[in-house]
Amino acid sequence: MRYYGNLAVREERQPEQKKQQRTAAPQTASYVRRKSIPVGEKLLYLLTVFVCVAVAGLILYRNASLYEMNRDIQKITSEYETGADQTKELQREVDKLRDPARIAKLAAEKGYGYDNGKKPLTLSTDGN
Repeated sequence: MRYYGNLAVREERQPEQKKQQRTAAPQTASYVRRKSIPVGEKLLYLLTVFVCVAVAGLILYRNASLYEMNRDIQKITSEYETGADQTKELQREVDKLRDPARIAKLAAEKGYGYDNGKKPLTLSTDGN
């Protein structure tokens, strides 16, 4: 009678009978030798690994090229912003130099103004 569940209802075996049964029939160790993987299956595994490595390499190559392109874009953007700042600064300087009050002041200092009592020089376009 076999009980697979509760140990409380399991009947006790006599330890002497177990020992006698073990010693009475010597067991020989038998090893089951596994068959090796066939060559075709090995090649299929190798091809699968090669394809996975190739796909991973392609993904890494694409990511590296995207990283390089992003770095170039950032560099060009930085150069553009620097050039734009320089252009604004130069435009402010041009506006300051074109100020009519400043030009009149410089002309007065050099003697090209109207206050010296002379008639101002005018140019005509009629060719005379």
